[in-house]
Amino acid sequence: MTNGARFTLSMRLLHWAMALLIIAMLAAGLVMVRSLEPWQYELLWLHKSFGIAAALLVLVRLLVRWRSTIPALPSDLPYWQRRAAKASHWLLYTLMVLMPLSGLLMQYFAARPVSVFDVVRLPAALTVDIELFSLFRELHGWAAGVFIGLVIMHIAAALYHHYYRQDDVLRSMWK
Repeated sequence: MTNGARFTLSMRLLHWAMALLIIAMLAAGLVMVRSLEPWQYELLWLHKSFGIAAALLVLVRLLVRWRSTIPALPSDLPYWQRRAAKASHWLLYTLMVLMPLSGLLMQYFAARPVSVFDVVRLPAALTVDIELFSLFRELHGWAAGVFIGLVIMHIAAALYHHYYRQDDVLRSMWK
């Protein structure tokens, strides 16, 4: 990626829009589990609505990625770093699908319909299934922890490429 190759405009827009959305969602999730303030209900409503938006955006993003040419990593990058980069990207995509899906299933089995920005109301189970609710709640929480770690690693890797290696990896997604 030293020859100035870059991602398409649609890939870059989707990347940064989802980055902001995911970081905001993870931060909101952390705040919600540590507080029982009156505003929590409003934050939870926003968290659910934006979670559905994130689920739709990741589907668009996967389609755009599948149809786009991806710039190659620098040719002098060690093999293990290439493998780590590829694995971490696919794990990020997996979590982008798993997080909203587990959250939606958690609400479904809690018999709580999800209102998406008060425009669309997603159905819920007629009765609570506490075991499935607990399963998806645990999955949602564990996935959030892994997601936070991966996002921090992803940002650190981008900064490593930009400031230490001084290659075009970050610029390919920025410009």
